[in-house]
Amino acid sequence: MYLKCGIFSSGLKVFDEMPERNIVSWTLVISGAIQNGDFEMGLEVFSDMTGNGLRPNEFSLGSVTKACTIMGTSEFGLCIHCFALKIGMEKNPFVGSSILNMYAKLGDIEAAESVFQCVDNIDVGCWNAMIGGYAQCDHGFEALKIVSLMQCEGVSMDKFTFVNALKGCSVMGDLISGREIHGLIIRSKVDCSTSLMNALVDMYFKCGGKDSALKVFNRMYDKDVISWNTVFAGFSQGEDARKVAFLFHKFLLTGLKPNDVSFSILFRHCGELLELDLGLQFFCLALQFGFFHGANVANSLINMFSRCGATEMACLVFDTVPSKNVVTWNEMIFGYSLNSCNTEALNIFCNLWQLGVGANEYTFSSILEACSKTENLEISRQIHGALFKSGFLSHGYVYSSLIKAYVRFGLLNDSFEFFNGLEKLDLASWGAMISALVHRGCNYLAIKIFNRLIEAGEKPDEFILGSILNGCADMAAYHQTKSVHSLVIKSGLTANAFVASALIDAYAKCGDIESASMAFDQSSRSGDVILFNTMIMAYAHHGLVKGAMEIFDKMKLANLQPSQATFVSVISACSHLGLIDEGRNFFESINLDYGLEPSPDNYGCLVDMLSRNGFLEDAKHVIEVMPFSPWPAVWRSLLSACRTHGNVELGEWAAKNLFQMVPKNDAAYVLLSKVYSERGSWGDAAKVRREMISRGVQKDLAYSWIEI
Repeated sequence: MYLKCGIFSSGLKVFDEMPERNIVSWTLVISGAIQNGDFEMGLEVFSDMTGNGLRPNEFSLGSVTKACTIMGTSEFGLCIHCFALKIGMEKNPFVGSSILNMYAKLGDIEAAESVFQCVDNIDVGCWNAMIGGYAQCDHGFEALKIVSLMQCEGVSMDKFTFVNALKGCSVMGDLISGREIHGLIIRSKVDCSTSLMNALVDMYFKCGGKDSALKVFNRMYDKDVISWNTVFAGFSQGEDARKVAFLFHKFLLTGLKPNDVSFSILFRHCGELLELDLGLQFFCLALQFGFFHGANVANSLINMFSRCGATEMACLVFDTVPSKNVVTWNEMIFGYSLNSCNTEALNIFCNLWQLGVGANEYTFSSILEACSKTENLEISRQIHGALFKSGFLSHGYVYSSLIKAYVRFGLLNDSFEFFNGLEKLDLASWGAMISALVHRGCNYLAIKIFNRLIEAGEKPDEFILGSILNGCADMAAYHQTKSVHSLVIKSGLTANAFVASALIDAYAKCGDIESASMAFDQSSRSGDVILFNTMIMAYAHHGLVKGAMEIFDKMKLANLQPSQATFVSVISACSHLGLIDEGRNFFESINLDYGLEPSPDNYGCLVDMLSRNGFLEDAKHVIEVMPFSPWPAVWRSLLSACRTHGNVELGEWAAKNLFQMVPKNDAAYVLLSKVYSERGSWGDAAKVRREMISRGVQKDLAYSWIEI
């Protein structure tokens, strides 16, 4: 009675006073402790019970296995499995399904399959555990195979069977199978509980059946907060902020209260749409409902502020979180890296490491990205060492980030060694290698790797096709662009924003502005801001500023919210024709007219425009007052302009700062040398060259090419 009423301490006191205890009393305390969230005590009581010579029953074994699953203690869980084998309980359906579920949730699907095959008289609970296990481990096809097998065996399915089957469909994105499961639900006349309907709505959203999802949702009689959260998450995929705000208003009118998951979804959606104003309104509501200090809410807030360029606000939230988990640290590292605050990202990682917080694969991927941006090889090697010690080197996503980092540093031999060392190359590894080579300018090598991928029978995804098109753009490889374009058409990715923008850019840089415009017209129906940005930049590179401004006007007529990248494009267009006043006005409108905070790229573009057109002091002032620490590209822009316009004093200042950031970079020495030589200061120019040689810095050889 005490345990079921949630008064665990009183129940434990009664247990301690019992003169004689049997298996039932021990099991009650074990399950009570675990239901109360005191998992360690549950495991201790289980150990005491077995130490007193009592043989556990299926309920005590099931409870303690559940605790191992929640705590992630695979070693203790393995001991429980061995104990069940020893006392002959492993074939019990209840115990078997508990152990099966534990292995699946710990990611060991092979062990789960072995347990499933050993259980006698498999009941529906055990079938459900296996289906759920496959879905949990992203094996959607296998989950549906088990459902099919259940039908063949004549096993009566319950709502949990269908919930797990729908998760399997969501994993695969298989709308046809999802509709078939929906049909089975109707035919089976199973109780259409709210949880089952929520799973059905979720499946339709994740499989691209938005209209069907909304039909099911609107016909639901008993909607709970999970139902609404599912629709919020579904609406987050490509909807505008106004629709989400209207939906949230309808939710509040029902009398239900949002929970931490509601606000977590909404904040992340505002971050994706760069809707800081709406996000701040949701933030006020989260404070009102008392959810500010929840880990999920705080993490999503950091993500939203970071994506909207408000790093100071993100940092403020981070500092006020009382108990930070690894996701909180990851969000702050990602936020700093996203906003080019790479030194700050490294400081956060160092603090995490010193405090002993268990870093995961996302931590290392984010910090490797920040390291490669700093162009500091020594720090990256230290991160590599930490990665090796932590045991995440075999993780495909992290491995891809490591390959990318070493390619960016120009260490191609190391990168190829990692790449060729993988036993099985997944698309992420292929994509990482190709995109990193393109980023480094090794476009011929990227094309060779791309050809290897095709020869291996792999189908390139949108990211690989986009990367290789970027390489074609860098080389102005017109025939190669047309070849990749044919692959894009065959893959059905012509409307994909990432691929289409890369295609527009490639055609434009190959000199074929007509094909670029045609690619834009074919894909702009999707209404993606990225496509408009790319087309504006394409016209700018061709000196067609009028065309660029027309695309910008079309964008506004389509009610598309410009992004920071849009202003990079239009300011670049102004820069090419020396329209300084117009460029300044566009920069000021980022905040005044659209409520966005200018990004590092916006400041970099402004500095470049001012520098190119001889406004060197103005460019210097922008660098000094901008809210971001200057990065190498900004100093290079100013230094290059000092050479063009013959400003030695400012050139020396820019070069000094560039030397401090990247002492081994040849560009700083070469540009400063030319600043001196073009003013006739040959002695100073020679001095810079000697210093360059003494420090072991080698100038990259220049080259030209033509396409045959």
